[in-house]
Amino acid sequence: MSNLEDLYRDIILDHYRSPRNRGELPSPPAQRVEGFNPLCGDEITVYLNVEDDVLVDIKLTGQGCSISQASSSMMSSAVKGKSLDQVRDAIGSFKELMTVRESTLEQDGPPLEPDLRSLGELAALAGVVKFPVRIKCATLAWNTLSLALDEVTS
Repeated sequence: MSNLEDLYRDIILDHYRSPRNRGELPSPPAQRVEGFNPLCGDEITVYLNVEDDVLVDIKLTGQGCSISQASSSMMSSAVKGKSLDQVRDAIGSFKELMTVRESTLEQDGPPLEPDLRSLGELAALAGVVKFPVRIKCATLAWNTLSLALDEVTS
């Protein structure tokens, strides 16, 4: 295993063992949305507090595999305090990371590589795409966050 793979593994394990932003926010004012992955049993509840188009606070509860729980922890750290436009951009960038190799395998030439430096700690999850069944684990929190944003802005 390369030093970079070791680092990525350590980041994932750190977020799994010491998840960030765990807990609940009082509802209201918080938006509460649940997500579930029936393939493996991962579940998450995302609590959002949005004020003036800024994600002021985010909390998470749930259980699941190390990938789903680490991804949710990393997600919460990446989006907390950001504008809703920045949060949506982060969601798009992460989903692109999870699908870029798959979508480019059908094309001629080498697969496109995402700019991992721009993703910060989230780049640690890039290796998940090697295991397609785990992509749903990694994207569960992100899809649930997207649903919560849809409810907040509708």
